[in-house]
Amino acid sequence: MARLQDKVVVVTGSASGFGRGIAVACAREGAKIVVSDVHEKPNTGGFETDGNLTTVEAIEKAGGRAVYVAADVTKSDQVANLVARTVETYGRLDVMVNNAGVYRNGKRLHEFSEEDLDVCFDVNAKGTFFGAQEAIKQFLAQGDGGVIINLVSTAGLQGHPNQSVYNISKGAQANLTRCLAIEYGQDKIRVNGICPTYAKTSLTRELFDDKDFDQVFTESIPLKRWGEVDDIANLAVFLASDESSYIHGDLIKVDGGETLCRYSV
Repeated sequence: MARLQDKVVVVTGSASGFGRGIAVACAREGAKIVVSDVHEKPNTGGFETDGNLTTVEAIEKAGGRAVYVAADVTKSDQVANLVARTVETYGRLDVMVNNAGVYRNGKRLHEFSEEDLDVCFDVNAKGTFFGAQEAIKQFLAQGDGGVIINLVSTAGLQGHPNQSVYNISKGAQANLTRCLAIEYGQDKIRVNGICPTYAKTSLTRELFDDKDFDQVFTESIPLKRWGEVDDIANLAVFLASDESSYIHGDLIKVDGGETLCRYSV
């Protein structure tokens, strides 16, 4: 039997990048997927090989089951509707993947605007809070537990120059993951975070194409390569499955060894 056979999985921010990869990987393992994003089509400039297809189309092409529900994770009513639509469609919820996120960089702290700060906190921290909150309500109503996976970042574990607004929003997301694990483990709700470094998505395309940055970054990683979406998706499948039934409250790095060598804490 597939590792996630008939489990119902919601993935926010899954039109592109990590979210898309996670949704496709979970569907491949037998899960019923709810793809959610503010738009259905993939971002331009990404690394998807089937970028002409929506995530739902890519899953269905491979023989999986998926539906799309539009949601802005910064709006609590839209997140509540996302979970309600999931239950209407599939009858329950088993796994919530809070993946939706934004990135702001390239400035020293005194140069960032209030808007930069608000955008990072609204999507990365509040969005994860709302997603977890609605999932937990449904898990408690079902009475048999559930899984929450938060896409954090190595930025949530350490400091970096020129991206303070992003790092502090990810730090909040990391600490939220710990709080949820402590509060809801007794309810059989497992909560973990995935912490990637830079990986090949549309959000990092500009950095990947900057040969100077590419060289410095690659040389700083012990494995000497960028992360791939599949590196993150494979871990998400494991954390969603019963194979990880005693892994709880962890923030798991997927960074090629980055945090061993750069800005370590």
